[in-house]
Amino acid sequence: MSPASRSRWSAARLGEKAAEIVAADELPPIVQAGHPVLRSEAIPFDGQLDDALLRALIQVMRRTMHAAPGVGLAAPQIGLPLQLAVLEDMWATDDDVARVRDRGPLPFFAVLNPAYAAIGTDQTAFYEGCLSVRGYTAVVRRHTRIEARWTTPEGADRRAEFAGWPARIVQHETDHLSGTLYLDKADLRSLCSNEEYAARWSHPTPDAAARELGF
Repeated sequence: MSPASRSRWSAARLGEKAAEIVAADELPPIVQAGHPVLRSEAIPFDGQLDDALLRALIQVMRRTMHAAPGVGLAAPQIGLPLQLAVLEDMWATDDDVARVRDRGPLPFFAVLNPAYAAIGTDQTAFYEGCLSVRGYTAVVRRHTRIEARWTTPEGADRRAEFAGWPARIVQHETDHLSGTLYLDKADLRSLCSNEEYAARWSHPTPDAAARELGF
């Protein structure tokens, strides 16, 4: 897979697009696979938006994520090639699913210029979806534990470890900012519609799907 090329948007264009998103009467649409913004490397944040505009944009992204609904949203998904993402997972889940998937609450936070690295060699595979690949889900093998680094909207450098499902969310959203979709890392024999997933494979693990679908 060839590396994505860096977006060539100017700082002025980024600011204009962000202001347009914030000023709109409706939430921005979530762009879908095939849109070029999802396949370019987002531009690192270095002050292109002033503090007020950045805060307002983050709030719009949070509302858009909730409305979708989802547990993460990267700025390219609303057409803005900037290294910014919001994450939050406070959804109630079945106890067995939460235990097997190591899915605990992930309070809301926003990241600028994030990066991650694996801790250890363990990986786990689960079905995963994306708001920009509407209607489908596939199994993705990801690092079980990671260390993430990012800058907060207030300009502070942060570093934290994540494990289980929160680690999956951080990896998924950070990948968006390098032009990578979850399908690039998925076992495509596991790919199924959301309807088929709900009817057949919505178990705590993908083991049954692996046996039947051959991945």
